Amino acid sequence: MELVAAGDSAALAQLYDRHARVVYGLALRILGAAEPAEEVVQETFWRVWKRAATFQMQGAFLPWMFGIARNLCIDELRRRQVRPMISGASEELLTSLPDQMQNVEQSTLEAERRRLISNALADLPPDQREVIELAYFGGLSQREIAEHLQSPLGTIKTRIRLGLQKLKQALLHYGIDAHDHQEC
Repeated sequence: MELVAAGDSAALAQLYDRHARVVYGLALRILGAAEPAEEVVQETFWRVWKRAATFQMQGAFLPWMFGIARNLCIDELRRRQVRPMISGASEELLTSLPDQMQNVEQSTLEAERRRLISNALADLPPDQREVIELAYFGGLSQREIAEHLQSPLGTIKTRIRLGLQKLKQALLHYGIDAHDHQEC
């Protein structure tokens, strides 16, 4: 951070390479969509660059950076809640457009599938759920998870394997097949 504060763009690139995937995973989890999550990652590192001089060097970098990302996510969620006023002519135009949404049955099935997957994930033992979330939602490699959790790599591999096996069994119990390729 001292190098970033001194204007060293290579140091910022190194921070980005090291932490962008985790920031993206956090943003994706909060926002639920890839495009705004990517924007949050870019804006987070832009703010790290612009505010590097204000960072307290004796403090911890990751909580500071995650705080920036979290606040950006909250701002995005607030922006989504704002609805523009529509004039009468615009409203007529909007109501005359064909509905591009999926059919209700398909939407309901997908929502139910997501709920069942969330329930199956929640039923996993906490240590297995944590490593799966870090891998699939956080975008971390097994080695990065081991470093993050300060656990042996073999332990992490075992937890992921056992967690995925239990998740598969739970999903099969709910009637969700591993070959079901629909987006969840």
